[in-house]
Amino acid sequence: MAMETSAESPVPVRTVLQAVGGWIGRLGRIWVEGQITDLNARGGTVYLTLRDPVANMSVRVVGPRAVFEAAGPAVADGARVVLHAKPDFWINRGTFSLAALEVRPVGVGELLARLERLKRVLASEGLFRPERKRPLPFLPGKVGLICGRDSDAEHDVLRNGRRRWPAVAFQVENVAVQGSYAVGEVMEALRRLDADPEIDVIVIARGGGSMEDLLPFSDEALVRAVSACRTPVVSAIGHEQDTPLLDLVADVRASTPTDAAKKVVPDVREQLQYVRQLRDRGRRCLAGAVERELAWLKAMRSRPALADPVREIERQDEQVRALRDRARRCLTAALDRAGDELTHTRARLVALSPAATLKRGYAIVQREDDSVVREAGAVETGERLLVRLADGRIAVTVTGGD
Repeated sequence: MAMETSAESPVPVRTVLQAVGGWIGRLGRIWVEGQITDLNARGGTVYLTLRDPVANMSVRVVGPRAVFEAAGPAVADGARVVLHAKPDFWINRGTFSLAALEVRPVGVGELLARLERLKRVLASEGLFRPERKRPLPFLPGKVGLICGRDSDAEHDVLRNGRRRWPAVAFQVENVAVQGSYAVGEVMEALRRLDADPEIDVIVIARGGGSMEDLLPFSDEALVRAVSACRTPVVSAIGHEQDTPLLDLVADVRASTPTDAAKKVVPDVREQLQYVRQLRDRGRRCLAGAVERELAWLKAMRSRPALADPVREIERQDEQVRALRDRARRCLTAALDRAGDELTHTRARLVALSPAATLKRGYAIVQREDDSVVREAGAVETGERLLVRLADGRIAVTVTGGD
């Protein structure tokens, strides 16, 4: 229930603090996870600050020495722990703290199990799919580098990148690469570089370390920020055997910072050698093509038609003359054969013609309607007939017959 106050009827400080203490007391006992910093033991009481592993937030923790000693030597500065605590509000000072009831260090096995669960969740969302990964530019104009200040990773990337291509430019963002501030600083540097249109590729580099040191690069918020970048991201965290979740979501994974420089920046010597090889190959191809064309031209010029054109014309003329004479002989022979056949045919026609029969003294008797009289009994007395002879016709009248 909200406290009713006004300028005319304010409440004293003790009332406000007592109300706050009552609200906090209703939280009950809770389990909370964080990283220990500022661990200090005085007498039978242990004081420490429990810092959030991602956000820049912390809370004061107070507890009996026996509670922390029961957790073992793993409870130290920088360790990640899970506390069973009771929220406590000191009304006299207006301060909030947690009263530790039980402390459990977060072991490597538990961390690995948490990372495996997170890995499955992110994989089910498709953040690790190969088709989401973007290719790196062949020659980036400017490379964004996120790394620790004055770290070996920074020196390796810059030295190898500039040795491979002296003209390449780097924009270095120095951040914390382990501890409670690492995730926030890396994400802020990633945001600035991704918003810069001159940055063609971003490299996140860190040297080797323990699994706890590399935990910030498996943080869910950082992994999602990398997946949302518009600029290709190269992950170069630790050594070959180290596989933080950042390696899975990045567009390219480099085994070491030195390997990242090799993947991002091409080697000018290799490229020049490649250019020389291509130039030599082009020269050989061009020379081979010219030689083939010259050989073809030489072969064409050596042909008789080009080597001695007049001789070729004479040969063609002789061939034409021979064909003409052959055609003439064939035509003459054909005409002779046709003439002989015509003569023979005419002779047969003359021999079989009725005119030839008439010339031998025969005659043809016809009626006036030109029908032929074939029997003597077929005519009547007084009937007019025509007698066709070889040299003309005679009209006669039938007077009688035997």
